[in-house]
Amino acid sequence: MQRSVLTLVLVTGAVFVFAGQVLAFQCPKLAAQIDQATAMRYDPTAADAKVQMAQVMQLHSAGKHAESEKLAKEILEKLK
Repeated sequence: MQRSVLTLVLVTGAVFVFAGQVLAFQCPKLAAQIDQATAMRYDPTAADAKVQMAQVMQLHSAGKHAESEKLAKEILEKLK
């Protein structure tokens, strides 16, 4: 019984560790999509997106990957 509980705890911990790493790679990928979407646009929405993209990368650098990904997805949605 103790062995199965220990195994469950270890597996759960591993899932959280790898999930954090996956999110860490999403931020720069989404930022690149924003950069590509605003490359040839000069409207106010694109200008605002470029400013917010800096926030995305600041959140990424601070290790707040979930917040960074959420903001990046919101920015991409506005650019559609």
